[in-house]
Amino acid sequence: MADASNSGSAGASRAIPTAGPDFEHLLAQDVVIEAKEGEARTGAQSVEPDHSPRAPISAATTTEATLPRLGLVPSAAGGTDLQREVEQFLYRQAELLDGKHWQGWIDLFDEQGVYWMPVTPEQTEWEGSPSIFAEDRLMMEIRKGRVSHPNAWSQAPMWETNHLVSHVALESLGDQEIKVRSRFHMMELRRDSVRHFGGSYRHTLVRDAAGALRIRLQRVDLFNSQAMYDYVLQIWV
Repeated sequence: MADASNSGSAGASRAIPTAGPDFEHLLAQDVVIEAKEGEARTGAQSVEPDHSPRAPISAATTTEATLPRLGLVPSAAGGTDLQREVEQFLYRQAELLDGKHWQGWIDLFDEQGVYWMPVTPEQTEWEGSPSIFAEDRLMMEIRKGRVSHPNAWSQAPMWETNHLVSHVALESLGDQEIKVRSRFHMMELRRDSVRHFGGSYRHTLVRDAAGALRIRLQRVDLFNSQAMYDYVLQIWV
C-alpha cells in the first residue's frame, strides 16, 4: 500500500492551479506546443508539421483608422445616437416576429422593400437564381394571409420563435441609405421539437417622410442553409 504522505505530496504537485496568477499564465500560453530543435514533434505538429502557434494579437490591430477596411463606420462618423436608433429598430423587428405581429413587421419595410434569403452567401441577385425567400411587400402580405388563416396547418401545433440579435455594426452611411450588418440566432419550437437557425442580417435602411427608419432591403444569410430539415420555413427568419 502506498504511503499516504507520499501520495498526498504527489497529488499536491499535480493540483489544478487556482484562479490566480498561475492560472492566468496558463491561459496566456499558446495552445500548440512547438518541439525544440532536435526533439520529436508531438501532438498536432506530428500530424501537420507546419501547424504552429497563432501569432500574438496586437492590441492595436483594430483602431478607428482600420475600421473602414473591416467594413465598419468609425464611431465618430456614425454617432452613438444613430447606433442606438438602429439597434433598437432591429430589436423591435425581432420582437414583432416573435410576437407574431405580422402586419407590424411588414410595415417596417418601405414601399420598395424586399426581404431576401439567398441559398448561398455568394449570390448577388435573386432574379434568375433560386432563393429561399425573395419577397416584396405584396408577397409578404400573401404569406401573412396564409399563416394567419384559421385552417393554416403549420400554425395548428404549438409553434413559437425566439430571436437574439447582436453584433450590430454600421457598414456605411449615405445621404439616402444606412447599411447595417448584424448577427442573429433563432430558435423555433414546433410541438416537441426545436430547430436552430443562425447567420447574419444585412439591412439597407432609409427614412420615410416622417424621418422614421424603414427597410429597403433585408438580406438574410443562413450559415446552416444547406442543412436537412423536416419541413420548410413557414415565416420569415
